[in-house]
Amino acid sequence: MSQQLFTGTGVAIITPFREDGSIDFKSLEKLLQHVTGYGADFIVALGTTGESVTLSGDEKKAVVNYVTDVVDKRLPVVVGMGGNNTQDIVHSIKKWDFDGINAILSVTPYYNKPSQNGLFMHFKSIAEISPVPVIIYNVPGRTSSNISAETTIKLAREVKNIVAIKEASGNMSQIMNIIKNKPKNFQVLSGDDILTLPMIALGGAGVISVIANAFPGEFSGMVRYAMAGDLSKACELHYKLLDMIEAIFAEGSPAGIKAALAILGISANHLRLPLLPVSEEHYKKIASLVKRLQ
Repeated sequence: MSQQLFTGTGVAIITPFREDGSIDFKSLEKLLQHVTGYGADFIVALGTTGESVTLSGDEKKAVVNYVTDVVDKRLPVVVGMGGNNTQDIVHSIKKWDFDGINAILSVTPYYNKPSQNGLFMHFKSIAEISPVPVIIYNVPGRTSSNISAETTIKLAREVKNIVAIKEASGNMSQIMNIIKNKPKNFQVLSGDDILTLPMIALGGAGVISVIANAFPGEFSGMVRYAMAGDLSKACELHYKLLDMIEAIFAEGSPAGIKAALAILGISANHLRLPLLPVSEEHYKKIASLVKRLQ
């Protein structure tokens, strides 16, 4: 599997819900057609944005099966398979049907607060059993566990099946050290929409994005310009989207992006507890920004 599959704009898709909390597959298809038709390079299902921690095992399988059917190999599909129980993840991978799945996105273990050696062994265990490439997901703001640059580089060099990292630490010094010292074929992807442009300018390979659910054309255009070295045009799109990017995260994600998608008529504004929709006042602000971008 070529690592080049995981460059450019990956979209961390939401999981649309109906008012009764059930999964809205019709809206999921609408979203997938929206992002695949407007510049996405790959799709990421069951990530943080997909509220994966609120889905049952059967629901996760149903979502992945639906995504792979709709995408129909037009783009690579990455599936979130992570957690804080290494043995359970390995067991799940062994049982999973990977037809139509091109990679795993595996988040840093949360709550346990493992050592750097524990993190290394955790991801090594997952990668050794996975039949598809593994993308590490470092998001210490959610997990309270940061993968150091040294550990990331060690995994990239020593574990062949680990091909990329989604870096959402916000620590630019750490990110630059990874980019500087990584093997040539290891990809560093932005995990923060707002830092995507500077990360690409420093040598990053792309992004796994939230804002691209709503504005895949504009955001993927920014990424393409940045990767082609046209920073002037990339900056123009970056600043065009800046207020919206800040707004969709202001009251938590994916609440903000679900509000934007509801305003665009792509899916309803429903989340599963413990998450709630954005406030009425903030919804109006997002609506104003959506109107400005249309």
